[in-house]
Amino acid sequence: MKIQERPGAGNHRSATSAQPAMGERLPTPPRERKPALAALAVLLILVGALGATMLVLRAGDRIEVIKLTGDVQAGESITDSKITSVMVAQDSGVDYVPWSQRQGLKSLQAKATLFKGTVVVGQMFAKKTSLAAGKATVGLSLKEGQYPANLKPGDIVSAYLVGNDSGTSKGSSSSSSSGTSGSGDNSLLVERAVVSDVKADSGDTISSTNLPVTLTVDSSDIAALTQAASAGEVAVVLVPGN
Repeated sequence: MKIQERPGAGNHRSATSAQPAMGERLPTPPRERKPALAALAVLLILVGALGATMLVLRAGDRIEVIKLTGDVQAGESITDSKITSVMVAQDSGVDYVPWSQRQGLKSLQAKATLFKGTVVVGQMFAKKTSLAAGKATVGLSLKEGQYPANLKPGDIVSAYLVGNDSGTSKGSSSSSSSGTSGSGDNSLLVERAVVSDVKADSGDTISSTNLPVTLTVDSSDIAALTQAASAGEVAVVLVPGN
């Protein structure tokens, strides 16, 4: 006697066997590689590294320039005691004065008052400056002994009234009225003056031993200083700060 299988029974068993066993993973399709994106990523990394390198190199491109260690008044020149060297990043937009040019800068004068800590740029100095309000220049003709050696433009000096030993009427009256002999009554004429110009003897002539000196002083000091200068009774001394 033949046993007939019910329709669909085989189909049911076949469908059941097609299912993956418990714990097995389904196969995944292979990933599509994108070489263009990989190349772009590498390019971006290289550009970033190059930019960082350029920044480091730019930061290391430094120059030695002049920095003030003391105040410089308008009309004054720099001195060795008022400057130091510092390193700054080079910038074509800033006219820094290199440390190697400090000697040349000493022949120039400040256009305005400069304060301690200022990094010097070329626009701060000029060969000739207009006098600030309340300032004036006075010319002196100083004899030997009435000025310190190596006096130069930019020096800070004090001016004193001194007696004249040559026997002029003004010098004699000053000596007699003061009751002293020789030097007369020494008194301060100008506490702080800037040497604007010194015309040293070139050595070509020996007709005069006087030293022509021009001082920049306050307007209030003009009268006393010019009166003493006309009689040759002015002596100048260097003051601290040069």
